[in-house]
Amino acid sequence: MSGPAAPQTPLTLEDLYRQHRMRMVRLAILLVDDISTAEDVVQEAFTGLHRNWSGLRDAAAAVGYLRTAVVNGSRSVLRRRKTAREYVPPHSPNARSAESLAMLTAEHQTVVRALAQLPPRQREVLVLRYYGNLSEAEIAEATGISKGTVKSTASRALDALQAILRQGQG
Repeated sequence: MSGPAAPQTPLTLEDLYRQHRMRMVRLAILLVDDISTAEDVVQEAFTGLHRNWSGLRDAAAAVGYLRTAVVNGSRSVLRRRKTAREYVPPHSPNARSAESLAMLTAEHQTVVRALAQLPPRQREVLVLRYYGNLSEAEIAEATGISKGTVKSTASRALDALQAILRQGQG
């Protein structure tokens, strides 16, 4: 094809959905540890984006909006789970579906299980940094915390993750 290069940022909600839905679902899965819940969180994020589409300054801001909505939606899910567990006997914590585990290598499964043992904020920061490849500034924007807090949280989370992984080997 000749002509100008395609714009790098999607221009329509449909483009955003097609290009970013699966990335957002994978992000949500790492945060909420359940495929169907992750899909619901992402669907809600896109619904919110649709409602606020006219208020966005540009299409590029939509990806940041989606990421923040997925993180916040995942936090809400985890809060509701915690509340529900106070009233219902808890099931096996952080149990992953057989389907999701079959898709992962043994080493990846070990890391995902170790991630699940971290406090939610530490898990969020590591997932956004190393899975989402976001900068400290982007993580700060998505999570609503300062860049300094992102940096210190990531450092503590990596130390904790290493300790968890060492315990599993010993």
